[in-house]
Amino acid sequence: MKKAIVFGAGVSGKGSKSTLEKMGYEVYLIDDKISIPSEKGMEILENEDIKIFIKSPGVPYTELVTRAIELNIEVIDDIELGYRYKIENEISGKIIAITGTNGKTTVTSKISELLEKAGFKSKVCGNIGFSFSETVSENPELDFYVLETSSYQLENIKNFKADIALVVNLAPDHLARYRDLDHYYDTKFNIGKNQKENDCFIVNTLCVESLKRLSKISGDKRFVGLAQSDLKESVYVKDGWIVYEGEKVLKEDLASLKGKHNLENMLFIVCVGKILGISTEIIREFLYSTKTLEHRMENFFKYGKVEFINDSKGTNIDSTKFAVEAFQSPILICGGYDKKLDLSPLENLIVKKVKEVYLIGEISDKLQEGLEKLGYPREKIFNLKKIEDVLKELKSRLDKNREDVVLFSPATSSFDQFKNFEERGKIFKDLTKSYFN
Repeated sequence: MKKAIVFGAGVSGKGSKSTLEKMGYEVYLIDDKISIPSEKGMEILENEDIKIFIKSPGVPYTELVTRAIELNIEVIDDIELGYRYKIENEISGKIIAITGTNGKTTVTSKISELLEKAGFKSKVCGNIGFSFSETVSENPELDFYVLETSSYQLENIKNFKADIALVVNLAPDHLARYRDLDHYYDTKFNIGKNQKENDCFIVNTLCVESLKRLSKISGDKRFVGLAQSDLKESVYVKDGWIVYEGEKVLKEDLASLKGKHNLENMLFIVCVGKILGISTEIIREFLYSTKTLEHRMENFFKYGKVEFINDSKGTNIDSTKFAVEAFQSPILICGGYDKKLDLSPLENLIVKKVKEVYLIGEISDKLQEGLEKLGYPREKIFNLKKIEDVLKELKSRLDKNREDVVLFSPATSSFDQFKNFEERGKIFKDLTKSYFN
């Protein structure tokens, strides 16, 4: 029997294991916390005839991964595995692949919802939901696999090809993983690898870093932006309308997804819908009525006149910038895992736009030091490390008769204190309701 190693027992790793077993492999699942430890994995790697090595996206390039490469064992990820399963089993469903620094979860989720509203069978997978390979192997009847991909998931692509690929935007992130920003941005553009002329790649003309990489695109380029330029955007905004190829699709101010970042997201949703032949009426009705996602600018609780906003999905500085600028002088809760990024844009944003700031996580001391150097008043900085302590402090300070917005938008990842942004957001919401009820 063929043998394989899967390194990492999260959603992606467990999905890869299931798919490999369907493909006739004996699978060793390596995970230092809940399965075979790395030390034992090294013995298996050296002594067994391993044909393929699946590295889960959150797993760094450890000694075990490096040794697999040295032994000329093919190292791929779950997305590549799912594509191979799809081709080998002649599964006909189309792949719509979405990446970007901000907005990719909204775009992914809403494209899938639009497809279902139009009568197609579709599932979200990849970076949200279920592993791509498991979704393909368990749902071969789907019309569309709507795949959100992180940069980590795009590092080991060999044959994977999307029918429609798009990069929502590019902004500084994940420098703890990549050599520099160009390395990170180039990895994102792997999403269009192997595309042919009859495949589509949608480009955001508002994103300077995307425009620098047009030569990397081998598919049919479609452009979207806030206005038409020399690139002749297919989808753009004119006189308050989102327009596709000259046709007015929907009025911007009637759309249920609010804010400049969601306007960009809707350009992509409209473009994908029209490429797939979905009627203007269905797209318009959908975008007038669809709801925002949990953990993304989620207005979930009121304490008198005080509104609490859960934006735990704000995992980088640009995302938090969009959130802060949506309100007038919010009270901001931010901080978390140290991605080794320049924090000065976040610090400047806080100085200019934020009424008070409550700091949590690994980067709280760095942020406090930076804010004090910029002259942000010391009495407006509360470096409390943990969400629970922040909410205790807010309970003693907030006046329920005064209109305020408490915005939880961390501006970084959650891994220092939480499993993921979903757990972080849920804990924030549960603790808020507990303290303020």
